[in-house]
Amino acid sequence: MRENVPMIEFAGVSKQYGDTPVLKEINIKIEKGEFVTLIGRSGCGKTTFLKLINALQDPDAGKVCVFGEDVALVDQIALRRKIGYVIQNVGLFPHMTVKKNVSYIPGLFKKKPEKTLEPERLLEMVSLEKELLNRYPSEISGGQKQRVGIARALAIMPDLLLMDEPFGAVDEITRKQLQASISNIHRELGITIIFVTHSIEEAMLLGTKIAIFEDHRIVQYDSPDEVLRHPADEFVAELTGGQGACS
Repeated sequence: MRENVPMIEFAGVSKQYGDTPVLKEINIKIEKGEFVTLIGRSGCGKTTFLKLINALQDPDAGKVCVFGEDVALVDQIALRRKIGYVIQNVGLFPHMTVKKNVSYIPGLFKKKPEKTLEPERLLEMVSLEKELLNRYPSEISGGQKQRVGIARALAIMPDLLLMDEPFGAVDEITRKQLQASISNIHRELGITIIFVTHSIEEAMLLGTKIAIFEDHRIVQYDSPDEVLRHPADEFVAELTGGQGACS
């Protein structure tokens, strides 16, 4: 990655599925080391935004640059080897132990040992006991599975971590524990995190920056304090004025 360029840049990016618009003329620069939370109504384009970053989708217009390069012009497999991806339904392999699950991605990408983290260290980072390494997904709780999913994404020591509503399917106590874990990981590793959520409280708590989507556009991109003090429009003011989530 070249010096003095954003980690991620969208320049005039639009995307639609058939006749349905998903993103309209998105312009945003995300700097290295930011923890950016994405929030907005369902269907406003947050997940598509993530998929454009790791080239799972192509824009219909505009350009997406990651690590200073146009994702349309690079080796997309090599691109994804530098990006961790965590989703709500974590998708652990049921026939593999926790240890094999967290070691799977580095093996798939043929990562050298010095470019990966040991399973024991990964579990420590997500506040799990190493005794869980030999258990199978059916033998651990939903919250533990989600932590293993995060550990698996971190195993390749990514420069960038994409998280799509990763804590939406767990209870409130587990959610708070997971929030604390990911905040600690961000501070310790200094990686860039892009995090989709439906909870304004979660967005404000975790994000160094918040991108607020409405009508398939980003209507405000700012620090939590600035969003609270200077909402860009009535939608943002309503969202941050006690609305716990957008439906």
